[in-house]
Amino acid sequence: MTSLPLAILGFVTVIVMLILIMTKKASPLVALIAVPVVTGIIACFFIADAETGVVDFITNFKSLGGMITGAKGIGSVAATGVIGQTLNVAVIEQGMPELCAAAAHTAAGSDAAAHAIMTTDTVKKELAVETVIGGKTVRMGGIAKGSGMIHPNMGTMLCFLTTDCAISSEMIKSALLETVQASFNRISVDGDTSTNDTCCVLANGLAGNPVITEKGPDYDAFVEALRALCVELAKKMASDGEGATHLITCTVTGAGSEQSAETVAKSVIGSALTKAAIFGADANWGRVLCAMGYSGEDFNPDKVDVAFQSQAGSVQVCAKGRGLDFDEDLAKRVLTEHDVTIAITMGEGDSSCTCWGCDLTYEYVKINGDYRT
Repeated sequence: MTSLPLAILGFVTVIVMLILIMTKKASPLVALIAVPVVTGIIACFFIADAETGVVDFITNFKSLGGMITGAKGIGSVAATGVIGQTLNVAVIEQGMPELCAAAAHTAAGSDAAAHAIMTTDTVKKELAVETVIGGKTVRMGGIAKGSGMIHPNMGTMLCFLTTDCAISSEMIKSALLETVQASFNRISVDGDTSTNDTCCVLANGLAGNPVITEKGPDYDAFVEALRALCVELAKKMASDGEGATHLITCTVTGAGSEQSAETVAKSVIGSALTKAAIFGADANWGRVLCAMGYSGEDFNPDKVDVAFQSQAGSVQVCAKGRGLDFDEDLAKRVLTEHDVTIAITMGEGDSSCTCWGCDLTYEYVKINGDYRT
């Protein structure tokens, strides 16, 4: 559907709602709910793409839920891929019986699922952790996919988390939202935010711990474990960015607030010039300060220190906003390692944040230059 019909439909929806409310022919609540529903139904009947998308979603959802549980509407639908393409529901339905028959609560089953959701990923993303909550051992695991079109908030990524912790739906939702912000929303591969993202968590309560119904020590322990799990999965995505040869970790310390540190770190890992410099093992620290400058955060550049770090060592390249004489050969060795850290000290406070990205390579352009064809 073109943007013009959508705009007209949206305009008509607003006008009708206002008329109904102002003439008191309908209460505000009824108008705000009923009118969008009616216009949505009209759109689905008269707009081919919308109708296909909605019907496909419902069919897909019922098919999967019915086969797994014997009950309609039980299940979850998640997808990534070429934007705007219609799902081939017939193929999905044909494969459902075999898929559900092969489902197994085993390590092999998790491995198969982790591989099945890969697209341009080159390695599977799978991890599990355990902790103690209420005197009981609690386990949680996750599989994820994501390699390109990755940028806060989230990206073209899927992540499915499971746990045996006993926790209320309200608390697990709160924990997931808190965790995503500190993990998947702190990675970037290419600066493009996707139209399709899913991160869900399922809990069966079989660990036998006292049910977590409010925030407190047990909730904090759950969040800590969930965050550790999701951070590692997020790092696996950044490390496996399309065409990437380096995982870039940007640590910002001495910021005025955590939000300020996060904004600066995101700007640095998202900088195409910085990413290209890491690809070439070039200690071009000026690009780091440049990215900090256009981040929108207020800071005094005369307080900034920058160092590059890896298993090969550490080399400080900037102190108090000024370049230092440094060993170029050492810097080259440091930046040749797969895992590279850009360590920034701002001198503005005591807050910190860490974000993750990857380098920008020729292979990234090759992959995305003919992605569809």
